[in-house]
Amino acid sequence: MRTFDRSMIQQLTCALAGSLMYASGALAQQTSPPQRPQPIVAWSAQPVQATAWIAPNKPHWKLSEVLAKHSGQRSWQEDIVSDRDFVARYISMAPGEKTKRQFFADDRVFWRVQSGRMRVSIDGQEPFDATPGFMVQVPYRTPYSIETLGSEPSLRFEVIGAQAVPLYPIDETPTPLEGKKYVKVSYTGRGAYDDINKPYLDFNKAVVEANGRGGPFVKDDKTFANMIRGPGKAPPPPTDLGHFHVGYSEFWLVLEGKIDYLIEGVPLFTAEPGDVVYAPQGRWHRASFGGNGMATRLAINPRPDGMHNFQPPEAH
Repeated sequence: MRTFDRSMIQQLTCALAGSLMYASGALAQQTSPPQRPQPIVAWSAQPVQATAWIAPNKPHWKLSEVLAKHSGQRSWQEDIVSDRDFVARYISMAPGEKTKRQFFADDRVFWRVQSGRMRVSIDGQEPFDATPGFMVQVPYRTPYSIETLGSEPSLRFEVIGAQAVPLYPIDETPTPLEGKKYVKVSYTGRGAYDDINKPYLDFNKAVVEANGRGGPFVKDDKTFANMIRGPGKAPPPPTDLGHFHVGYSEFWLVLEGKIDYLIEGVPLFTAEPGDVVYAPQGRWHRASFGGNGMATRLAINPRPDGMHNFQPPEAH
């Protein structure tokens, strides 16, 4: 049997301690959150005259004002956003009203249920009921239909591509479009769901009740709808301008709580659930969590990895 003197035991103890320290260090490196890359300072073009809002776009659409405008109506639409990339509108459908089965050639469509209840039927999926807070999306070339359930209208905020026009399965009768004619065509392929892009998300259950962080709901090569969630706090100082985007505009749908906004040329204001806020390309803008509770905004833009031009540290 081999015997160990005191020096050998000390050597083994040191070796073991070193191994444990190395292993714990390696584990810490594996589990620590990724570090943000160091910012790079560069010159970026910004319009001398700030990009204007062109109707229907405006800094702040209040849902309360939209509802007041259509008081007493059960079926109506209100365009909220229209620009180079997207068209977004509020759509109210009366009880029992149902859309035709339709799809879009190259664009994903998504919406958020604001009130009421609807049955959503998407080819390849089991039909499901969507209630307030649900967010739904349909990939390109995938037929779908919506039907209002219950005794109250359903209201949704819907976003589609700017040039997207509906197509219809051959067994449907197309709804006429001014300046267009419908002809028979053939096509192949359709979009699909994946780990991020799923048929629906019950925001109230999956995020609010679970105290989740949010994250992307839609993410593809030309559409990004990202849930940004956090606790309310005091607004940053006015010297913090936020950032601006070089080549696209951005808008937000408030899902929960209060969001404070500072947009270049507009005094600080607060948006509430259902409100829509729009920042044109090139304008400094800043969003922060307001109020005392949790707040969530759905940030919508055409670039999942879009460039954010932040103020360099010396500018604050």
